[in-house]
Amino acid sequence: MSVRTIGVVMNGVTGRMGYRQHLVRSVLAINEQGGVALSDGGKVRLKPVLVGRNADKLADIAEKHGISDFTTDLDSALADEDNLIYFDAQVTSARVKAVLKAIEAGKHIYAEKPTAESTQEAVALAEAAAAKGVKNGVVQDKLFLPGLLKLKRLIDGGFFGRILSVRGEFGYWVFEGDWQEAQRPSWNYRAEDGGGIVLDMFPHWHYVMENLFGRVQSVYAQAATHIPARVDEQGNTYQATADDAAYGIFTIEGGIVVQINSSWTVRVNRDELVEFQVDGTHGSAVAGLRNCRVQHRSATPKPVWNPDLPATARFRDGWQEVPDNAEFDNGFKIQWEAFVRHVLEDAPFPNDFASGARGVQLAELGLRSSAEGRRIEVPQL
Repeated sequence: MSVRTIGVVMNGVTGRMGYRQHLVRSVLAINEQGGVALSDGGKVRLKPVLVGRNADKLADIAEKHGISDFTTDLDSALADEDNLIYFDAQVTSARVKAVLKAIEAGKHIYAEKPTAESTQEAVALAEAAAAKGVKNGVVQDKLFLPGLLKLKRLIDGGFFGRILSVRGEFGYWVFEGDWQEAQRPSWNYRAEDGGGIVLDMFPHWHYVMENLFGRVQSVYAQAATHIPARVDEQGNTYQATADDAAYGIFTIEGGIVVQINSSWTVRVNRDELVEFQVDGTHGSAVAGLRNCRVQHRSATPKPVWNPDLPATARFRDGWQEVPDNAEFDNGFKIQWEAFVRHVLEDAPFPNDFASGARGVQLAELGLRSSAEGRRIEVPQL
């Protein structure tokens, strides 16, 4: 069995997602299992080259994980011909410039979402990558969550009949940073730094809707900044200029109506941090990060509205758990393996920059909808 090694430039690994999900739980985990398996029986190991602005942080990470290559000079990392892939997990505002550099250097590009702050920039990235002939992909990790994989299995099996509607709830309380440390970095709450829950989450919701239910045709959204002031990592109070909650209604081809609430200012009273309820003519399901529960029409109770009497049954007791029927690996790692195979043997990888641009477009139109107070059609890109 042949084993080869390719270099992967990883920009932004000092951040929470770049470090935990992409470096540790994906690239290093892939190497621990022997590499990415190819169709010819060979394997590919990934040599991470860490890039960032803070040399001390990079050195600490490199020492902790036995990584030999790290630098604050992106140009030098891109100049190395052994580095075939460039990965970007920086703050959104820094992504476009770095990705364009990598495209010009002829690297294949894998990037976190959103790929840009505007539709125009996101489309320009997709066009630049196509013109250069480099492979490109965007992280769409929610598609690989066990709960959503079970939901996809139900859809493919015809469980729902005709799907009528989807209701999504996502979020948790992010502490303001004064009496308890915030769980998210302060830039998330500054529009000038690419922050805001619409730009962060609407691209996620776009690829979930597009892959599970169909093309998004319209959006009506209300964004809000519920917490106007927060405290940053240095203990300084700052004004929150970006939205921390968004309430969206989307229409999908075929008449499906989707409602999704996204909030960093909500206390959780549900089983998981994100849940989607799908209702169809033949059955319903509630899918979260890992679990999925169903109720078929043959087992649907017949509630009668009578506020004068207490409920005689617990409605949750009438739902069944969907079995795993498979082993679920880390979704980020699965997508990394798929992208490497896409680069080396042209295996399918539908989550490209064009898909990422459609997600940015939905976020941009969602913010416009909120500002103008109206429903907006989503043109096809």
